[in-house]
Amino acid sequence: MECVKANRVGVVGLLAVVLCLGLTGCGYSSKELFPTEYRTVASPIFENRTFYRGVEFQLAEALTKQIESRTPYKVVSPGVAQTQLEGTITHIEQRQISRRRPGGVPQEVELTITVDFVWKDLGKGGIIRDRRGFVSVGRYIPTAGVGEPVEVGQRQAVQRLAQDIVSTMQADW
Repeated sequence: MECVKANRVGVVGLLAVVLCLGLTGCGYSSKELFPTEYRTVASPIFENRTFYRGVEFQLAEALTKQIESRTPYKVVSPGVAQTQLEGTITHIEQRQISRRRPGGVPQEVELTITVDFVWKDLGKGGIIRDRRGFVSVGRYIPTAGVGEPVEVGQRQAVQRLAQDIVSTMQADW
């Protein structure tokens, strides 16, 4: 009989703890991740100040896909959009990470893309987000055997860049 009473006290105590945790919360919020006052974004092709051609088109496509798949916003033309995400590809650099011992041939290369971008409220004329020197990195292996072209690293960096830019569009909590 005493075991049954002890179990009831233990169960009641456990329920009390669970109830208290439920009432106080665990750090989660029901707020929206992205500002809710906007529904549309224009995302024109970024200006490209580098000698790497075509990166601006890859980035525009990746940004459109990321915005439409990860945010509540629809990508539309600048004439009808509430906001606009515009920017400039300022720098692209390749850096050798490792090399083969015989002959010093590059084994792995890192490609870094740097952009400046601004997300503007076209109705109010204000700036929602502004980032300078925003960097993303991709890697590729150009050596024989794997023989990846530079476009592999470039595409990887562009995809990460688009993901990171869209992540910065999240609301300030």
